[in-house]
Amino acid sequence: MILDLHAHSIKSDDGRAKVQNYCQWIRTRNIPIDGFVLTEHRQFDNESDYGELGREYGLTILKGSEVETEYGHVLVFGVTPALQAEFDFANIRLPLRQVIEACERHGAVPVPCHPGRPRVGMHAHLAEHGVPEGVRIVETLNGGSRDEEDSIAQAMASQYGYRGIGGSDAHIVSHIGRCATRFPHAIHNEQELVAALRAGEFEAVTFRT
Repeated sequence: MILDLHAHSIKSDDGRAKVQNYCQWIRTRNIPIDGFVLTEHRQFDNESDYGELGREYGLTILKGSEVETEYGHVLVFGVTPALQAEFDFANIRLPLRQVIEACERHGAVPVPCHPGRPRVGMHAHLAEHGVPEGVRIVETLNGGSRDEEDSIAQAMASQYGYRGIGGSDAHIVSHIGRCATRFPHAIHNEQELVAALRAGEFEAVTFRT
């Protein structure tokens, strides 16, 4: 099963894509993914239920979040009400250590995203803050990466022994599915996604041309 683990809808402040339009694009353009995760910026979307839309298009549509820390941006998978009570998702200066420890307590998975990107990626902050404890997975393929950003992320992952995921980082419809993550088994919900990530059963893939 192939899931794009990093996408934004109009619920994100800079997102310009409706979720239904993502679904339509995937099907009409035969994008080779089975679903995607909506990781809206600095929030978790408690309101939306995409189950019916997913069934209509035969896609798995899950939800996560993208938060901001002193090490850059971090995807969070497996968000629960208890995790939301641990820290303010809207805070743009979250301590990464707090995010990691809260995720560990509540069964979620934190993943620094586009880590090779200047300013908002983890690699840019290693010299100042050191190598953070508790990071196990980073995004090594990002559909919005430029120049050597993915190469930097992959080299960092190799150096520190991190596993790598892929995501499009789509903010517009035509970018969905540029990068994704392949899993050996079907994933139907956020809990199964977390279990697969914790088990290390995945690999990053790219469909960029």
